Amino acid sequence: MVEKKLAEMGLSIPEAPKPVAAYVPAVKTGEYIYTSGQIPLVNGELKFKGKVGAEMTLEQGYEAAKVCALNCLSVIKGLIGDLDKIEQVVKVVGFVNSAPGFNMQPKVVNGASELLGAVMGEKGFHARSAVGVNELPLDATVEVEMIVKVKE
Repeated sequence: MVEKKLAEMGLSIPEAPKPVAAYVPAVKTGEYIYTSGQIPLVNGELKFKGKVGAEMTLEQGYEAAKVCALNCLSVIKGLIGDLDKIEQVVKVVGFVNSAPGFNMQPKVVNGASELLGAVMGEKGFHARSAVGVNELPLDATVEVEMIVKVKE
């Protein structure tokens, strides 16, 4: 259902991005999967680069957060094979590369949250933090990480 819903929205699960440093993309422990922070890489290239409120608009940040969420789903799928095994998105943390004075981080991270709600319904509703930061790896616009509960 998750991938079918994404297809109806004109989206798909991308190939899982390769880590850009010394870590694994996600770890499964018991019923939970913790993803590493995912940046808006598309086919190995950074699609959104720069600070929201300077080089990037709020709308571009929102789109970057959507790409990050898709990348999180991709690494989750790599561990469990089928996204329909997700019982609940428990927590989303979004980091926004923010220009001085930019304070609309929640609206940027809504890109990830609204995508998850649209494709997963109630299973996609989650606790969340949206944090403004001075820098992100590779000057990415947004980084998103997730915790999900899955069927054993």
